[in-house]
Amino acid sequence: MKQIQGNSFNIDEDVIGRITFGKNIFCRSNEILVSKNASNPVFGYVATITIKNNITDNGKPYCVVNDIDVFNEGDVVVINRSGEIIFLYEVKSKHNVIMATERCNHRCIMCPQPPILQEKDKTPFNLKLISLFDKHTQEIGITGGEPTLIDNNLFILITHIKKKIPKAAINILSNGIKFADKEYAMKLAKCRHHDLQIDIPLFSDIAEEHNRIVGAKTFYKTVQGLYNLALFRQRIGLRIVVHKQTYKRLPQFADFIYHNFPFVAQVAFMQMETTGLAKDNFEELWIDPYDYNNELREAVLLLADRGMKPYIYNAQLCILPEDIRCYAQQSISDWKDIYIEECDGCVLKGQCAGFFESNRQAHSSHIKKVEHISSDISC
Repeated sequence: MKQIQGNSFNIDEDVIGRITFGKNIFCRSNEILVSKNASNPVFGYVATITIKNNITDNGKPYCVVNDIDVFNEGDVVVINRSGEIIFLYEVKSKHNVIMATERCNHRCIMCPQPPILQEKDKTPFNLKLISLFDKHTQEIGITGGEPTLIDNNLFILITHIKKKIPKAAINILSNGIKFADKEYAMKLAKCRHHDLQIDIPLFSDIAEEHNRIVGAKTFYKTVQGLYNLALFRQRIGLRIVVHKQTYKRLPQFADFIYHNFPFVAQVAFMQMETTGLAKDNFEELWIDPYDYNNELREAVLLLADRGMKPYIYNAQLCILPEDIRCYAQQSISDWKDIYIEECDGCVLKGQCAGFFESNRQAHSSHIKKVEHISSDISC
């Protein structure tokens, strides 16, 4: 999540609030005022953010920052006692997510966010967070960790989103094994959300290979979860992180998906983010994405030719074969999406996914600017 550093005062516990520049003179109790000229913390607001250092301290929470241009009316942030301001929701972003839990029952060798073992229940905090989101928000992700580890609280979150932000689509990233319990899958269906998709990672058509990558013997539970979700007509996406240990069998894996999971709404082939456990296991995982283009191309076109919907996430257009560029998506969250010097002047830059910030050094050696488009890249 995006964050900036300031200096906080009179803040002993984390303060959460919705950013305002003072447009609303009523109902201030959940809002944080941002003002260049505040000479003291303003009455009624949960906190004040300012650039003035000579503020009159009246015992109210406030934070001094260098720049307020990073804030937008309607953003939701947390200010902690160390002066860190963490953006939990950005009103102009399409990539807002709710962290249901940081616990997980897998330990994937390329996980960008290693799980923790114990934590305080995040559900009460997340319910308040959802209530602060703009009611016109179009999409919200629920992620982790593994979101189903909060059990029935997952359905409470979905119901709360449905009530507070009725237009929002929901995307849940889950390993799927909890849905092997048919009753649990049915409870999800009973939420009757109008636009919900569950994205489930699968890493091989060979059970032992998938199990080794996720660090648990759960391949068949994930498969059963997929079938149970399909039974209750839930929309499902599959996610495949491509690295040294998964790329060779991509064509066979695509064929396996077509024959066994024809009901999935989409299949996403994802370039790896080199942080967390992926960074720890870099030598065992890293392959230049250019070097698996043949396998990726065959897998993508096999699915597309058979009427399924393949997508390519996190990939740079300049290194992809031209006939599969149209399947690439702008998929990297705003706050960690960058371009590098080689991208300057590229005609595809506006359409390209760019790079994870963590991949600034670990990226393809074949990156180059494209000076003209030889063919239409839309599907």
